[in-house]
Amino acid sequence: MTIETSTDDDAAARLGRLTDLATPFAVRTAVTLRVPERIAAGVTGLDKLAAACDADPDALGRLLRYLVHRGVFAETEPDVFALTDVGELLCERDGGGHGGYLDLDGLGARMDLAYTGLPHAVRTGGPGYQAVHGRDFWADLDAHPSYRAYFDALMLSQQRFTAPQVAALYPWQRVGHVADVAGGAGGLLRELLTTHPHLRGTLVDRGEPVATATATFAAHGLTDRVDTVVGDFFAELPAGADVYVVSRALTDWSDRHATAILRRCAEAAGRTGRVLVVEVLPTDPYVPHRSPYDLQMLVLVGGRERGVPEHVALAAAAGLKPVGTYRGTGGLTLLEFAVDA
Repeated sequence: MTIETSTDDDAAARLGRLTDLATPFAVRTAVTLRVPERIAAGVTGLDKLAAACDADPDALGRLLRYLVHRGVFAETEPDVFALTDVGELLCERDGGGHGGYLDLDGLGARMDLAYTGLPHAVRTGGPGYQAVHGRDFWADLDAHPSYRAYFDALMLSQQRFTAPQVAALYPWQRVGHVADVAGGAGGLLRELLTTHPHLRGTLVDRGEPVATATATFAAHGLTDRVDTVVGDFFAELPAGADVYVVSRALTDWSDRHATAILRRCAEAAGRTGRVLVVEVLPTDPYVPHRSPYDLQMLVLVGGRERGVPEHVALAAAAGLKPVGTYRGTGGLTLLEFAVDA
């Protein structure tokens, strides 16, 4: 049975908007050729832009005029182009900026192209990334230093939103030692140690991010208050911390793997410690299938979006019970768990 919600023409137009690939790749091509930065620097004529981009003038002109139609550029006079407010966003390359993500030579495009492995992910329930690129996502980061550097910068940019809230929301005055599990390049732990000078910290992650975190801690004068551990968070974690933080990491894993991480945290925390899960939960109850991020996690790493009930269920399977909830802005939520005696 077909439920009619519009005319055939309306449906065809909506389908066209849903399936259009010309616009996404036109934008990415302009970014890869660094057209937005060149225009921002004053190279606005078509011939000069083509020379700077090492591009065919006619083909580049066709690309730019299409993007004028889409609102990315403006043609202020024949063969002279300017940035719109949308185009200005494409000049941002550092710290997870739009331009850096959309460059077809970078990690962001590699992540997007992994969507061609979505049929594999849907058939198997596992990630599609390896089916497309020949390595799993984490191994690909290890094999390409530029991808790793970009990913670490992207995570640090997210932590600039997350870390100050985590430092402010939780009662850290009752904590002496905090462990950041899968702590990446150390942005969150650095914020906690800087904001709360009484804290000691331990960061656990893979070798590459730990090396970056070690340098970050040294640069901020925190070396004597923090230990960095290269480790597998599916294996035994360092014991002795009062709180084990897992910040925006469980989405990277299937339910089975996420439960295993929480179980290791529970073992390390013991009966007196706490496990603090930090996630962005836009609504409660949250409906994960409305979020494109849920499909992105599936195709990249076999992970998933979850709401509060799903996190509580994972924790219960790991031997943990909820003991507190702290809510910040932008949906940031801290879920506090203790070992279920």
